[in-house]
Amino acid sequence: MDRSIFFYIQQEAHKSRQKFEEYHNNLHVEYERKLARLNHVPPKEVKRPEEWQSDCKHNPYYVLRNLKSISKSITKKIKSGSYVPHTPFNKQIPKKGGGWRTVSIYQLPDSAVSDKYYHDLLRKNKHRFSSFAYAYRNDRNVHFAIQDIANELRKSPRIFVAEFDFRDFFGSISHEYLLKQLNQNCFIINPTEKRIISAFLVGRDKGIPQGTSISLFLANMVCWELDRRFEDEGLRFARYADDTIIWTRDYSKICKAFEIINEFSDLCGVQINYNKSDGISLLQKQGMRSEFENSKSFIEFLGYKVSVDSIGIKNSSVLKIKRQISYILYKNLIQPIRTLPITASHLPQANFDRDYLSAIMQIRRYLYGNLSEHTLQKYLNGSYVKLTFKGVMSFYPLIDDEAQMKLLDKWLISTILNVLRKRKRLLKSNVNLDALTFPYNLTGANIIKNSKSHTVHGKEGLFQIPSFMRIYLAIRKGVGNLGIEKMINPNSTYYEG
Repeated sequence: MDRSIFFYIQQEAHKSRQKFEEYHNNLHVEYERKLARLNHVPPKEVKRPEEWQSDCKHNPYYVLRNLKSISKSITKKIKSGSYVPHTPFNKQIPKKGGGWRTVSIYQLPDSAVSDKYYHDLLRKNKHRFSSFAYAYRNDRNVHFAIQDIANELRKSPRIFVAEFDFRDFFGSISHEYLLKQLNQNCFIINPTEKRIISAFLVGRDKGIPQGTSISLFLANMVCWELDRRFEDEGLRFARYADDTIIWTRDYSKICKAFEIINEFSDLCGVQINYNKSDGISLLQKQGMRSEFENSKSFIEFLGYKVSVDSIGIKNSSVLKIKRQISYILYKNLIQPIRTLPITASHLPQANFDRDYLSAIMQIRRYLYGNLSEHTLQKYLNGSYVKLTFKGVMSFYPLIDDEAQMKLLDKWLISTILNVLRKRKRLLKSNVNLDALTFPYNLTGANIIKNSKSHTVHGKEGLFQIPSFMRIYLAIRKGVGNLGIEKMINPNSTYYEG
């Protein structure tokens, strides 16, 4: 145990340090970009996490310096049965749909203990969980859930679906119900693990802490009976933590699913969030007539938009992507010149706008990760066998809605042209507009061709407009060749609703 605790604490501290240093490095890179683009740049401000101020064992640098003594002390407490984690630092995180979620940030040694026992419990018990429970496992992920749902829905032009969401799932679970599950359903849990679980529940009359690894195992364990009842009724479903979707061709069975959800809600003490739950609907192809009042042509689940004939990016995620690209264009092309005196350090020249090049390169980096247009094209034509995808599109390896990709490409071109027109209007009092050519001579008819062929210092393609369709085709090719897990962004295996 001594080596194991040492390893997990060291790993947790390294992860925390890496996260902080990535934040610091990104902040510095952005600061350097501002210095190159703007006049009068305010000093760089590095903010340390709030929890570091509450106790030194939140600070990875302190923990790594004192690793041996900290791990030895915790190992001794675990062996004696006296281990209890320190009171966590509670942080309020805004929810997407409004309101706040309380996340418990444990000291790094306690977080490491939680992570160790989560992995130990999962290793011994993951075979006990339903194959339709996709959350917080190393043999299932978000994309497997979407793949299974899409496959089922494509087999039926009309199918009943039920969508449910629980209110404050982690914070409301009955301890009586949870502890009952520890002793039934054949979970393999030894006395030390039971003590660790109980230790992380100290100070709570209900609920499990959100923000620590061991709670991920407990969340799946609490839902074991719910999953089994769905299976016993012959219902197909996908559950990702508390987000659940059920489907069947039989209306009586979908009504039974509603009864099962209600009974589970009463037993475990978690209320159904009817404001976020669409309940029972008839899913069918768009345009089909229906005798069922509550019908729809798609469902949104785990970041995806799934219909009976396609998989796309869900609407709110599309909006988030558009906002980020719009912000990149704004901060590079509009913000530095929108007030007088102009803060831009470089104004456009006859055939070159440095700030516009920066904007295009940042959009490309956002969509593609570290891939250039040249590398992407080499991969698509077969010259490169394998690539690593890290941009925002790598979060959606299963999409096949090409119409959505084409619309996004049209939106991107339209948005770029609109921003360029606005930038030109704002520049009229500071620049000889008659002398401006590229990119201010671009139109909807020539922007793709002229941007690709425009040269800078003899280099072609730097201004090529990034394409949703192009990166989609590359990722789709990679999934076909190597499978989902080799193509996805590592962060996309977990989903925060």
